[in-house]
Amino acid sequence: MAAPMEVALVTDAAGPLCNCSAWELHSGSALPGYRGGNSGPRGLALLGGEHLLGAQLGKSYINVWELQRKDQLQQKIICPGPVTCLTASPNGLYILVGVAESIYLWEVSNGNLLAILNRHYQDLTCLCFTDDSSHFLSGAKDCLALVWNLYSVLQAEPSQIPDPRHVWSRHSLPITDLCCGFGGPLARAATASLDQTAKLWEVSSGELLLSVLFDVGIMAVTLDLSEYHMFCGGMDGSIFQVDLCAWPVQRDRTFQTERENGKVFKGHRNQVTCLSVSTDGSLLLSGSHDETVRLWDIQSKQCLKTMNHKGPVTNAFIVLAPANMLNPDGKPSAPLPKFSKHLHGTESSDEQGSEGVTLRLGLHQQSLLFGPCRRLERATWRRPGRPTRRCTRQGKR
Repeated sequence: MAAPMEVALVTDAAGPLCNCSAWELHSGSALPGYRGGNSGPRGLALLGGEHLLGAQLGKSYINVWELQRKDQLQQKIICPGPVTCLTASPNGLYILVGVAESIYLWEVSNGNLLAILNRHYQDLTCLCFTDDSSHFLSGAKDCLALVWNLYSVLQAEPSQIPDPRHVWSRHSLPITDLCCGFGGPLARAATASLDQTAKLWEVSSGELLLSVLFDVGIMAVTLDLSEYHMFCGGMDGSIFQVDLCAWPVQRDRTFQTERENGKVFKGHRNQVTCLSVSTDGSLLLSGSHDETVRLWDIQSKQCLKTMNHKGPVTNAFIVLAPANMLNPDGKPSAPLPKFSKHLHGTESSDEQGSEGVTLRLGLHQQSLLFGPCRRLERATWRRPGRPTRRCTRQGKR
């Protein structure tokens, strides 16, 4: 049986002709690209192995392609403002989108907008899920990285504002990137910042495990699957390899380039924007504002392949090719619904064939059946900083 094919997906900010290019990682052979727009930084994600999502650069919508139909946009998800970042849960059930300082959470099966989280003070820059989809992380220009428990967010009442599980506030300048390793709630997560540090955290306890200081601001960070190494992309085009199993163990370290020259990838001429490691841990993919994507051999630090683009590279990552990507006759198991622009549960709707009203609250539908009544009054109320909500109550006889 043949090994699964690894594919590199890459976008740049050149123009609307080709949104996403794809090529086979080991052979370098080009695959048909996805056309119809150009995606912004941290704005490309696979959804359930059947769709590709791309946040249109500087626009208020997300492009959606079926993986096997590369030449035609299938749908656009309209958002309340320009999208700064997005991600999809590994189980394919949820989509997270950053708009200004707010996080929007959609349920894929029905298109309901389940939550709007407003706990950041400045624009979102990055979002990611844990591998089991139980938690997600958010980073922003307010120097904060937040850890959210998805179950707690879904179970919160509309009148409640859920709290993040952890607030990581050790960075002094905007968060530029974050990634999460394997292990679900027991995983480790890495954050990168313009304050010239990359930090490693424990998701379960929120404890800071490691802080590494560099000579330049860090724009991208990733971990290999075994989590032996952390790779950090700098503003000067350098890529630094940090050993996570080094002895003696030090929580605060300084990466001295002149002493650790064998752990630096050199080749990019401008800031590194994205990093990704192959599943076997032997190859590193990097994208840069110098309009190139490079494939590196990690052990030798040699550049194996350079792909030229027509604009700054905004996204570049390695995925195991889903079956639908390589099968032109494949189809998604179910079409995507129309995604709602309004928070789920803020408006009531009449159920046909019943003497009552259904109030939709988060994931639950609670039917309040009334007997014959003379009138129904609609009351509209507003909490400070919250969207308008509608409730229905029975009038007195």
